[in-house]
This record gives sequence, C-alpha cells and structure tokens, in this order.
Amino acid sequence: MRKGLLLLSHLLVIALIAWGGQTAAAQEDEEELKRQTTIVVDSAQYEWWLIRWTDNLIACQLSINHEGLPLDGEILEECGQEIYTTWKSTPPCEQAGEGKSTFPCPGYYAYFAGYQTGRKEVVVDLPPPTVWLTITGCDLSPPKNFCQQIPKLVLTGEEPLPNETITAIHIVMNGVEQTCESNVCEISLKPTPLGGAPVEFWADSSFGDSSEHFTGLVRVLESGVSLDPSQEGWFVDVLSPQWKGGPVESCAQVWQAFPPPGGPPLWLSTPTEEALLASDEPYQYLAGRLIFQGLVDASDCPNNGLLPNGYADACGLARARPMVDLWQNQFDPQILSVSRELGLPARLMKNIFAQESQFWPGTFRVVKENGLGQLTDLGADTVLLWNASFFRQFCPLVLAEEACASGYLRLEDDEREILRGALANEVNSDCVDCPAGVNLTHANFSVMLFAQGILANCGQVGQTIRNATQAVPGEVSSYEDLWRFTLANYNGGAGCLAYAIHTTWSLREPLDWAHVSTHLTPPCRGVIGYVELTSR
Repeated sequence: MRKGLLLLSHLLVIALIAWGGQTAAAQEDEEELKRQTTIVVDSAQYEWWLIRWTDNLIACQLSINHEGLPLDGEILEECGQEIYTTWKSTPPCEQAGEGKSTFPCPGYYAYFAGYQTGRKEVVVDLPPPTVWLTITGCDLSPPKNFCQQIPKLVLTGEEPLPNETITAIHIVMNGVEQTCESNVCEISLKPTPLGGAPVEFWADSSFGDSSEHFTGLVRVLESGVSLDPSQEGWFVDVLSPQWKGGPVESCAQVWQAFPPPGGPPLWLSTPTEEALLASDEPYQYLAGRLIFQGLVDASDCPNNGLLPNGYADACGLARARPMVDLWQNQFDPQILSVSRELGLPARLMKNIFAQESQFWPGTFRVVKENGLGQLTDLGADTVLLWNASFFRQFCPLVLAEEACASGYLRLEDDEREILRGALANEVNSDCVDCPAGVNLTHANFSVMLFAQGILANCGQVGQTIRNATQAVPGEVSSYEDLWRFTLANYNGGAGCLAYAIHTTWSLREPLDWAHVSTHLTPPCRGVIGYVELTSR
C-alpha cells in the first residue's frame, strides 16, 4: 500500500513538473508574442533637488526628461506623499530674497542641479491586426439601405506589420462559427429578426497572435410586396465599429439600435441638399432681436414692433419676416457639414437650435445660457464628462496637458470650473463691436461644439439605460425613443431622465417615451413639450 502511494506521489510530482514546464513555456511564448519593439532615442535628463530651507540639506533628488520645474506627479512619485504634501504647502521664504538666514522658513525649495544628454531604449507597442466589415452584391445607399437581393457580408483582415499576414478569419453568427483560411472571408447572409442578429469576428496572424474579438449587429429584412417589382427586395443594415461599408449614425452605434427599416423618420433625417433643410418659421423672439439690434426697421409699428418681453408683436414680425427667413437658414451649410462629419441627424440639430434659441446666438433670455444651443454650466459638464474624445482635444487648449491626462473627473474642482467656463465662452457669440451684436463666424464655429454636446448626451442616455436595465439600449428601447430620451436629457438634465427611466423599468413598463414621460417629476415635466416640439 505504501509503495503504491509512494509510486503515485512520484508520478504526481513528475506530472506537476511537466505541467509547470508547459505553463512556463506557454508564458514565455506569450511574452515572445507581445507586439513590441525597442528603439533607441536621444534623451536629456534634468536633475532637480528638493532642499530644506532650514538646513539646506537635500530631501529628495529626482531626474526628469523635460525643461522647467518638476510636475506635481513627478515629485509625488519620486519623493513620496509626505515630501510632496510639504512641498505643495511651502510658502515663499522672504529671508532668502533679503540675503538673510533661511533657518526660520518651513518646507523645501527646488534647485536645478544640471542636466546630461544621452540615448535610451524605449519600448514601443506595435499595432495589432484588425478586421473590417463591408458587403458585396449591393451598393448600400443611406438612409434606406435597400438591396434587390440579399448581399454577402465581407470580412477583410488587415495586418499592419511588414512580412506578416492574416492567416485566418473567424466569424460566429447565429451560434455557428465559420473560418476562412485567408485574409478575406465572404459570408452568405440570411433574413434576421427585426432587432438584427449579433456577430462576433476576429483574425489570426502569422505573427502567432490574434486580433481582438469584434462584435456587431446585422439586420436583413424583406421590404414587402410592391406593385413595382423593382421596389421589392431587402433592407440591409450593419452596426459595428469595424463597418467600412458607408456612413452609420453615431448614436445608433452607441445604443446598438437600428433605425426603422427603410430609414429614420423625417425629424431624424439628414437631407442631401441644403435647400431641403431650409425652414420658414415665424420666430417672434428672433424677430424681436433683429429689430432691437437695428437689423430690421419697424419704426412704423407701435412700440417699434416690440412686446415688453423683447419678442416681436404681429406688426414687428411682419416687418422682420424676410430677415427672419434668411437668418434661420444661414447656419444650414454648417449644420449639414457637421452632421455628416459626426453622423448626427441634421434636422434634429436644427430643431434643437430652433427650440433653444430661435437661431439667435447671443445672450438675452437667460444670462447663464449661451449660444445657438443655449449651453448651461450643467450642459458643459455633460459634454466634458461624456464625450471623452472631445475632452481630450479641448482640455489641453485650456489647462496643462498633465492635468488633462487623467480625465475630467480627476481634475480639481476649480479646474473643472475653468474648463466649463472656457467651453461656455467658446459657444457665446456676443460681440459688442459686431454690426448685429453677435459674431456670426463664431456662431457658425459653435455648431460643431453643440454637436459634440449632442453626442455626449446620447452617450449618457445609453449608460443610464444600461444602469437601469443591465441591457443594451437597443434591446429594450426603439431608435426613435432613444432620441426622445436624449432630447429630454439635453433640455432637462440627466437627473430628470434617470429617475423616470429607473421608475419605468422597476414597474416593468415598456421603456418608451409614452411611459417614461409619465414618470417625470413635476419640476421636470417641462421637457415633455420640448421633446414633442423638437421631434415633430
């Protein structure tokens, strides 16, 4: 019995050693497959000392790779929390400027000890392989994306490293995995449910590794019977960050929500020409501002055509109407350009400007609301928090790059306040020296900033729904209602909408605007009219 146990223990040890050796080998292989290379670059190291005022002894030495004083983060990392805290609170030492003893002075001073040049090795990450999606057998033309026959999905692998190739592409669709032993793979599509079918795909490289596993949604719906056979076919839509087959609306990607088959409703559309975006609404507020600024002569009207609240009366509006029509359409080229660049519905953008400011970009009705889209302090907070790519571009224009590096939430309170103020200033087009009292060039530029704000709001709405339902937004709500939620979020704030969404879901009611709007609290119900007017 003991001999058997002894033999078994020896075999177990041998097996563990062998397994451990295989594991170690696998780890070594994994390390060898890291997409990294080492390059040698010129460098300069600047030596700084933190010295105590009391006895002139060095408390900390640190070497940095840039000119100027060490940054806060560098001092914290090299010298520790205690020295860093003392350094930050050290007041100026007046005795030092007077040539007197610095013994009474608390804290540290920074001393530049010199620098040296040299060369150092830097590890650089190399780009990984990727896979792109297109289709063949149909030329998709938004917004309908109509095909007379079901096309094929094309997956194209891309290997950025020279002398390496894509060896295989894998795709899982409807629970079935297919593999193509090449860098291009064509998959025959089939009709899908209304919500589409999920896909997962990735590529193998001759380098020995694989791309990340990408995901997406593919929808193939029959168009229905028509008297005209040329109108019978299929609506085909693809949602994936890897899609290269044509433009896709940005927020649809965020929500993973398809527009209605055949294209979105008119209020969520983007016309092909500027003329199709034109409007001729009788805006009384805009007319009042044009009269007040002297751009329209209404002197033959009682009270110069103005009501006590600054709006135009019937006579003033009649005098201002030609200018009102011209003014409300002058931003159309920029709206159309920005909507195409960012993948936002142009009509929706224009509707938002109409409801918020009636296209008057200056401050008048509410002092703390700015520009065409009436940006508030809370609105600026939403843009900077929920639009990470915009934050990364905008923040370094206002604050030091090292302060921006950790993101908006990690900024100090005063830094966030400065950033919000800078953004509000960028969209405020008031101009004392301009003929109309507003800088129209600046107003045109601000269209892009407001569009970034719309993207931020649709991202926040998506996360609000994920938090409430633990589901992808497109699985529990429609594309149109997700946009209505975004309008409510933009106008009323995230608190109003989040409460209504969580309440609706907890009551197991459908997550649509009809139900969610009934759970808005009394102070928030003003957004109902705003959403209805903006989504018509």
